[in-house]
Amino acid sequence: MGESRQSYLAAAASAVSLLRDPAVAASWDKPSALMEFSVAGLAGHLAHQLVRVGDVLVPNGLAGEPVTLIEHYSRSPWVQAGLDHESNLSVRRGGEAAAAAGPAVLVERAQALYEMQSAALAGEPADRVVHLPWSGWSLRLDDFLLTRLVELVVHSDDLAASVGVETPELPTSVIDPVVELLARLAVHRHGPTAVIRTLSRAERAPATISAF
Repeated sequence: MGESRQSYLAAAASAVSLLRDPAVAASWDKPSALMEFSVAGLAGHLAHQLVRVGDVLVPNGLAGEPVTLIEHYSRSPWVQAGLDHESNLSVRRGGEAAAAAGPAVLVERAQALYEMQSAALAGEPADRVVHLPWSGWSLRLDDFLLTRLVELVVHSDDLAASVGVETPELPTSVIDPVVELLARLAVHRHGPTAVIRTLSRAERAPATISAF
């Protein structure tokens, strides 16, 4: 199995373990560290990353020429949209819907998806292209898994901070590609000089800089 697939599965296993932490259920109805998200909604959004992978693995005959990761993020309306934009409202509604049955059911479903994907990803061709029905374009499977890797890592940190537990420790095989992609996106959005200054020259760094 390719490294990107192993990295995704490692992050997914860690996310399921975090969702199972009793602190998550204990804070279920409280506000999260993310504006407008409850802990339940954030947990649902984290678990939904596994649902997304399951969705694209089902062949549908729609996969076309894949776009690059930079183009994928440039096309996605949520990247620079405000909290009240429909794309972000939809994300929050989706998280709440995924969590509606409660923490135990959410963990059970996420665990089942993880187990299925652990078996399925090993058999996927290296050049597999998948169609994203919610976006309308296609990505290489390994590129799509990298987008889910970012979501799993970032939102695991959000959820841990929300419920007062330590952020899960992840191997470099998970962290390195996330940092690399976020850096590439930040350069694309702000330009190389701004990113270099942010990393090396605090006195000349922009007041704010982000990948999204």
